[in-house]
Amino acid sequence: MTINFDTLKASLVLYGLNAIYAILLLAIGWYLSGAMQRVVTRMLAVGHRVDPLVTLFVSSVTRYGVLAVVGIAVLQLFGIQTASLVAVLGATSLAIGLALQGTLSNLAAGVMLLLFRPFHIGDDVEVGGKAGKVRSLSLFMTELVAADNTQILLPNGQVWGAAIINHSAYPGTGEVKVTFPVRAGSANTLADQILKELRDDPRVDARTEPSVNVSKVIAADPAAPVVELTVSAKVKPSDTDAVKQRVLDHASALLAAA
Repeated sequence: MTINFDTLKASLVLYGLNAIYAILLLAIGWYLSGAMQRVVTRMLAVGHRVDPLVTLFVSSVTRYGVLAVVGIAVLQLFGIQTASLVAVLGATSLAIGLALQGTLSNLAAGVMLLLFRPFHIGDDVEVGGKAGKVRSLSLFMTELVAADNTQILLPNGQVWGAAIINHSAYPGTGEVKVTFPVRAGSANTLADQILKELRDDPRVDARTEPSVNVSKVIAADPAAPVVELTVSAKVKPSDTDAVKQRVLDHASALLAAA
């Protein structure tokens, strides 16, 4: 077998030049991807309206998108047909997407939450049947801290697809209103004790006097008259449930003692 050195030399020169072009293209692509990442980061950081986590995510996607295009161009320099490769990668991505559709839905929901910001860190919210203070928000999970200092982790897909009650959205006061039946003879005593308890509670708005009064008569039997006692007070929206529970516990203890 004879070797055609001229053909071999031409092939080596051709592939050598392609290798040099590929290295140059990779270097330019690497620099260009980093530059694009920095440009996107600066654009999204203007005004501080976009969450840093979203900025990092979008800039990273931009960088790797540029590198993917450069990689395909390098393969084409060596005569590799990239059409079939792109088709295989597309089919693989589809299969991975179907297998991880729950995770990807949480990712998409996390991006939407970070963009639209229905709540902020420190807000008191109710979402997905859970209530607590927002501790953190990532691309996949929302972390709440319950009133008893318990950690609650919610997938972002459940948060974005559920009704969100934000008690901290509108600053102001909420109202506690509790009604319960008592014997008419002990109504005044219970009212005074509950009123004293509310005045001593620092969560009750001091600018508005709480009230405890008889709202209606339930049973007018002279032997055992029963009236309805209504307790109302102004508190912060986040303290409404806690103060209401305290009033009910205190009233139950007083009724049991009576």
